[in-house]
Amino acid sequence: MQLALAHLEKHLTQSLKPLYILVGDEPLAQRESLDAIRAAARAQGYDERTSLTVERYFKWEQIQSYGQSISLFASQRLLEINIPSGKPGIDGGKALQALANKAIPDTCVIIILPKLERDAANSAWYSALEKNAVTITLNEVDAANLPKWIASRLALQGQHTSQQTLEFLAHQVEGNLLAANQEVQKLGLLYPQGELSDATVREAVLNVSRYDAFQLGDAVLAGDAARTVRILQGLQDEGENAVAVMSPLMWVLRPLVRIKQAEMRGDNINNAMTSARIYGDKQALVKRALARLNLKQLEAALQKLADIDKTAKGVMLGDAWLEISRLCFGLARVRSR
Repeated sequence: MQLALAHLEKHLTQSLKPLYILVGDEPLAQRESLDAIRAAARAQGYDERTSLTVERYFKWEQIQSYGQSISLFASQRLLEINIPSGKPGIDGGKALQALANKAIPDTCVIIILPKLERDAANSAWYSALEKNAVTITLNEVDAANLPKWIASRLALQGQHTSQQTLEFLAHQVEGNLLAANQEVQKLGLLYPQGELSDATVREAVLNVSRYDAFQLGDAVLAGDAARTVRILQGLQDEGENAVAVMSPLMWVLRPLVRIKQAEMRGDNINNAMTSARIYGDKQALVKRALARLNLKQLEAALQKLADIDKTAKGVMLGDAWLEISRLCFGLARVRSR
């Protein structure tokens, strides 16, 4: 069953289905969909949540063991399986087919996938999942529809503005929904409900703090270790939350992995960057990063970010800011081969 993202909230007012698939590369849509399902699960008595991330040495037997175990603390459970590569392998494919064909009792399972390549989308395991799951496709919002998307977000907080100002906002965020959402939330905090003038919006958008997480991503891409350290320190000094830094870094690394994969296949890099919505000056930064970093390093960085996200949210022990600093500095100091 395909479910449009716009209908998810209404769907969740009913009882949860045994299996959900979130598929796509749009990080804001993924985060909000996950948060919505988790909140609905808590409200409906799912008192235990387990998150598994499929990495290189992942043991697929964990899922079978999970299904056979009995919770001592909850009658209903939520299981999240994140597959960042979109490639579960032979054993994983079999495990996912088994999971699709026979639901785990008293458990809601969420499988999180990136945008799938053709082979994966046509695979037996994905066909089995689609047949038995509620599938939510996390599409990116194209440039032409971004002003309308921003208008809908403003409307949720009782605000509206002119088409000209909506287009200005869309241009400022360069197609990045995370950045667009942050700007909309900022306008909601700064100004009351009602109409927002062009001058008001411009003042709020252009009056930004000295440092932001997108500058950090650019410094890492450029291989500027000194600037990376300055921005990291500035973000911490300004009291920025570690979780708020995570998403922009993810937004930088995910397309970089896809472009690197395209490069290794011999595909046209410029076409790959356009497909990943990398435009203008950002393309030069990406090319510099591709010359310095190999696919193994990029995939490891993406996995590390997932672990840091768990630390920042209290799921894993550790210092999220320390790990972010180590990761960013490590990527920035890798020299061209």
